[in-house]
Amino acid sequence: MKLKSNSKAPNFKLPSTGKTIFELNKIKKNIILYFYPKDDTPGCTIESKDFSKLNNLISKNKTCVFGISKDSIESHLKFKKKYKLKFDLLSDEKLSVIKKYGVWGKKSFMGMKFMGIIRTTFLINSKGKIHRVWPNVRVKNHAKEVLEEIKKI
Repeated sequence: MKLKSNSKAPNFKLPSTGKTIFELNKIKKNIILYFYPKDDTPGCTIESKDFSKLNNLISKNKTCVFGISKDSIESHLKFKKKYKLKFDLLSDEKLSVIKKYGVWGKKSFMGMKFMGIIRTTFLINSKGKIHRVWPNVRVKNHAKEVLEEIKKI
């Protein structure tokens, strides 16, 4: 299922590194939801650190950031602590939200084909509608680009 701009963001509940169960519909701010393949790998680390560096500016624009991968909460907590990430990570070990948001798919790496998370970012407005989707994200300057888009909401 491909989610598009102006469609309602599907609600979900997932465990969070904030030691709570995160529920999308309970957040009444803009939300950056970025799906990434794996904790503590090069691209994912750059992307997460970039969002963390811009977190204060993102917050000033009435927006919060959440990263989602299929890693466990334990893995997320280590990753968050190691890089002092300023936002919570959500764990989707059963792939339910990852599939609901259409970011699980065929990937290839060094000639091998496999199923995995396709790095994708969703910007959801305070009314729960998808404002913009970035599919197949290239991490360089991505967080800055998302911050610029927030200013247009």
